[in-house]
Amino acid sequence: MVNDQMLFDGAACALAVTTEDGTLLRVNQCFSDWLGMAVAELHGRRFQDLLTMGGRIFHQTHLAPLMQVQGRVTEVKLDLRHRDGHTVTVLLNAIKRDHASGVRHELALFGTTDRDKYERELLNARKLAEALLLEKTAAQTALQQAQAQLNQAYIKAQRRALFAEQMVAIVSHDLKNPLTAIKMASDFLARGERTAKETQLIGHIGQSSERAQRMIADLLDFTQARVGVGIAVTPTALDLHEVTRCAVDELRVAFPRATLVHHTVGAADTCLDGDRLQQIIGNLVANSVAYGDLQQPITITSQMDHHGASLSVHNHGPVIDDALMSVLFEPMTRGTDQDTDVRSVGLGLFIVREIAKAHGGDVTASSQVGSGTTFTVCFQTNATTPTFDPCCLESRGFQG
Repeated sequence: MVNDQMLFDGAACALAVTTEDGTLLRVNQCFSDWLGMAVAELHGRRFQDLLTMGGRIFHQTHLAPLMQVQGRVTEVKLDLRHRDGHTVTVLLNAIKRDHASGVRHELALFGTTDRDKYERELLNARKLAEALLLEKTAAQTALQQAQAQLNQAYIKAQRRALFAEQMVAIVSHDLKNPLTAIKMASDFLARGERTAKETQLIGHIGQSSERAQRMIADLLDFTQARVGVGIAVTPTALDLHEVTRCAVDELRVAFPRATLVHHTVGAADTCLDGDRLQQIIGNLVANSVAYGDLQQPITITSQMDHHGASLSVHNHGPVIDDALMSVLFEPMTRGTDQDTDVRSVGLGLFIVREIAKAHGGDVTASSQVGSGTTFTVCFQTNATTPTFDPCCLESRGFQG
């Protein structure tokens, strides 16, 4: 049968009973094992003498007074000295009780090895969490700063784009009026009888004003494409062959040295932006005039088939260099040895590509010795139905 002595000796913690001055009257086996001493060796020794120097000071200044005043202490951390000199850290619970034989202090000591390990792990985990939180906070702060800088840069870019668009529009508008006046004046002067030299000079004035007007139109389209909302198109039902014929007739007047031939193939009804289609034809023909061989005709073919609408402009002449082919449709790109009569700022093919993209398509180019240079613009158009049909605009010419 288990009695009190057996429970005392077999307890899982260290137990001791002392007098008020700390003299050990009774200890259990766990207490003696922790100190490496026999139970008999501990009887008569003072509890405080088993503490480290710091522990004895704490016992005298805090622990003993607390026991006298409140009669108990709870979870006081102390360091005991083992027989071999190493320290044993314990948590002390003590209570003061009155017995028939006098006042006694009943002590219960608990080992802290596992508790200390757990607390260290908690502390390390907390430090790690705090470090991660600090990193996260720093990353969020950096992200917010970067986002703010990006927003500021975006706002500045928008303002600059708007300013550039407005500036080009204002300058172009202000240039149109004097150029129109110059063109009208040159046309008026050309009506009268003039000497050959005067006729030549008046012709140069008219051509220069027309070229300047084309440059202004190209710059406006370039501004819309690069810093605005893109080139606008308004597709409507039209006769592809008729629009092409009208454009070719106007171009014959603009380029009297070139022989322009128009062929038609298939039906004609489609849905495109007629003005932009004429602009494509004009840019491609001007490109052919600038870089092609004018001793041979430039052939413009408008065609409708089961694939959709297509337009080809063919001329003979030098091939496009491979180095130039990769940047052919970029703005400000021009070929070499360009005819001064049709010199431009190098926006023609760029605008052709942007118009094609505005119709939902794109443009490619190929150039071979003996067969000329071919530009192909694939885009979507509407015929007479609301559904879009694939359409390919194909032109042969050089970079303009």
